[in-house]
Amino acid sequence: MAIIEITSLEHEGVQVFGTLTEAQLRNRLEPDKGIFIAESPKVIDVALRAGYEPLSLLCERKHIEGDAADIIARCGEIPVYTGERTLLAQLTGYVLTRGVLCAMRRPVLPSVEHVCLDASRVVVIDGVTDTTNIGAIFRSAAALGIDAVLLTPTSCDPLNRRAVRVSMGSVFLVPWTWLDAPLSSLNNLGFKTAAMALSDNSISLDDPVLAVEPRLAIVMGTEGDGLPHETIASADYVVRIPMSHNVDSLNVAAASAVAFWELRKKG
Repeated sequence: MAIIEITSLEHEGVQVFGTLTEAQLRNRLEPDKGIFIAESPKVIDVALRAGYEPLSLLCERKHIEGDAADIIARCGEIPVYTGERTLLAQLTGYVLTRGVLCAMRRPVLPSVEHVCLDASRVVVIDGVTDTTNIGAIFRSAAALGIDAVLLTPTSCDPLNRRAVRVSMGSVFLVPWTWLDAPLSSLNNLGFKTAAMALSDNSISLDDPVLAVEPRLAIVMGTEGDGLPHETIASADYVVRIPMSHNVDSLNVAAASAVAFWELRKKG
């Protein structure tokens, strides 16, 4: 391993950990050069096991032979940047309480057809821009039997640093890609679509007709505005979660967990 002591925020190579914006890290113009940041040994471990390529590490000195030792050993000959705690906090914008950050290569995303090839339950995330919600939805998807995640272009990037952290690495466990085509395009892949929304023609989440669908795409929208009217109109089913005490809706992350559990493929 190559331990590099930094004494300045201008040190070549550390910009990815603080100076570059999420948009610059993502590099839309040259996706094959895109980078994302994984935080904490546990999350980095999940990414490495899933085959993601590490490019460089940033950690406090005490973690080099402590919490980060195993991660560093597994990353091969890549730069390991370290320095005074206050300097690293200035660089990243926060104290590295979890010990280590890893800059990793963004993967080349598969097509929608490839992601859905063997899937029976997928979630479509439509217009959800809150990074915490994205991370929580991925964590529930991984835990509750969702085979793949599709995101509309208006949704937050799952490899956003905070989304990765909130998901506890689940973004590396569930296949995902962007859905640029209309929702109805999933019908061509054999899916029935279920839009989670309150409407006059909605059916209950526990309606038996949903459970027997061999391939189902669960469509989740943002809080407040919910799903666009055209998305709801194009769905095969409009589905509501039964509520008590006159509560009209749940946070999208909580609603997704309920929906995933109820609509999971049984048997």
